[in-house]
Amino acid sequence: MPVEEKWKANQEKVAFMKQFPGLAMAWEQAQGKTIEAVAPLPSKPGAAVLVFSDGSFAVAPPLAPEPWELTEALGAARTVLEPKHPKAYTEYDRLVRQDKEALRAARLEKILGAIQNNLEQIPELKDRLRRLVDEWK
Repeated sequence: MPVEEKWKANQEKVAFMKQFPGLAMAWEQAQGKTIEAVAPLPSKPGAAVLVFSDGSFAVAPPLAPEPWELTEALGAARTVLEPKHPKAYTEYDRLVRQDKEALRAARLEKILGAIQNNLEQIPELKDRLRRLVDEWK
């Protein structure tokens, strides 16, 4: 089989697969459907094909969300999830506040440390800081 024929045959196969009956190409197409089976993809650990009870299906990437994705997910689905997991959201909110406070405290320590470490090398730093504080009064 010449290379061109092989390329054309592969293109036809790919085009058909992308139009396969029941293939969901957007998550909105899975809304309200019941998962009947989850079949792992042998060549990609963590990825799977989700087969819905109506015969439609979706290929799902590995479920290994990054922390920023989990933050967005918990926020985006809060109205749906919080009534089902109120204690978890209470704890999550506590941890978010704790993290923000720790970040604020760390920034403060970093700023104070930078000032203390530079006082000897920059003699005018004390005067500039005094003037800055006086401006805030």
